[in-house]
Amino acid sequence: MANETVFRRYKGNPIITAKAVPRANSIHNSAIVRFGKDFRGIFRVDEIDLSYTLHMGRSEDGIKWEIDPSPIKMKSSDPEVFVTDHSYDPRITRMGNTYIVTWCNAGAQGPCIGLATTRDFKTFKQSENPLPPANRNCVIFPEKINGKYAMLHRPSDRGHTPFGDVFYAESPDLVHWGHHRFVFGPKGGWQSTKVGPGPHPIRTKDGWLLIYHGVWTSCNGYIYSAGGALLDLKKPWKVLYRTRDYMLYPTETYERVGDVPNVLFPSSALLEGDHIRLYYGCADTCIGMAEASLKEVVKFIKKHSF
Repeated sequence: MANETVFRRYKGNPIITAKAVPRANSIHNSAIVRFGKDFRGIFRVDEIDLSYTLHMGRSEDGIKWEIDPSPIKMKSSDPEVFVTDHSYDPRITRMGNTYIVTWCNAGAQGPCIGLATTRDFKTFKQSENPLPPANRNCVIFPEKINGKYAMLHRPSDRGHTPFGDVFYAESPDLVHWGHHRFVFGPKGGWQSTKVGPGPHPIRTKDGWLLIYHGVWTSCNGYIYSAGGALLDLKKPWKVLYRTRDYMLYPTETYERVGDVPNVLFPSSALLEGDHIRLYYGCADTCIGMAEASLKEVVKFIKKHSF
């Protein structure tokens, strides 16, 4: 199959299951980064009371993980900045020695994006929520664009959104966000219902590589898979190429069977040389990993573009 020539699933998938945390019902849709010679991660842990919380994890190889059994406790100088007991789908971006964490808080007004920074994965300083509810996905670019912090986000609603477009925004300070620009929305086939940003974009000579999730609605509900786009380096709201064909689709049992079936949700991508390691949530139950050549991913996007 064409998608298998781009990303190759790790033979030991799933690499993380609920067994990693005593109270876990499931662990999925999480964020992983390189940290010195090791790896660190912020993991979505759905607990046995079905609250979902963020936990820190560490690994020497990015495959075998030790995850803290207790949730992260954010620090903030403002008590009105909140973390709910339903916090989920984190992303991490490294900028210099600082790691920027974004995630989604479920609240009465709808899902709301949270933002915090850390340098040591021990202390997490929470900032003001960058966007008002409802918004379900947010990822920060790994470098400033035109002198400002930049993000991709996806406005939502209070429910399990039956729509979704990707937008760009920028900020001078990680607090005040504006210059919102439409990037792209649903477009036929496997991405006909909604789309959303996945891992933070990766700079390439051909543009910003964005791996994103696309959703279509079958007679059995939503089906999530992964595609890719190349965005203009100076104006990332301008799409240069975007995949007509998916790059990964839920075909394995652990991707098809779980708390939410038929979900392949890309959330982290590590680039070392020409090698991409992609981490993704599987059926809202566990975490899988797939690998690819950056060169081949870019080639695939250009060849299979609309």
